[in-house]
Amino acid sequence: MRALVQRVARAAVRVGGATVGEIGEGLLVLVCAMAGDGEAEAAALAARVARLRIFRDEAGKMNRALLDTGGAALVVSQFTLAADTSRGNRPGFSAAAPPEAGERLYLAFAAALAAHGVAVATGRFGADMDVELVNQGPVTIWLDTAQQGRANKSAQ
Repeated sequence: MRALVQRVARAAVRVGGATVGEIGEGLLVLVCAMAGDGEAEAAALAARVARLRIFRDEAGKMNRALLDTGGAALVVSQFTLAADTSRGNRPGFSAAAPPEAGERLYLAFAAALAAHGVAVATGRFGADMDVELVNQGPVTIWLDTAQQGRANKSAQ
């Protein structure tokens, strides 16, 4: 699974003008299930996001995680994180999980993040959403469970 994580002062997602998810300080997490992903990847990504130390401590260093700050997460599905632009200017999305699996894993990720004690709000899978955020820092981090797996194997 892939995620683009942004530290935010606030974020909201609207569908058809109605707010469906909203948070104050915390993380906006744009998430994409890739073909071949399963619940293990959703759980691993959720644990990583919950423990990602990108909030400032008393000394001003990025040393605190979402779990330390009590912040919330706004989780929004975004299959375009699977974009392949290697063949020209029109991205392809065949690396993304099929919609049924994508929705299941998106919801599994949100549930796993909540199970870590994080307050979670969500967008609406498959909807045309308007996402509004105030990025703090700015801090934006790319996470990919496939890359993490390769890093773990090379560290052994």
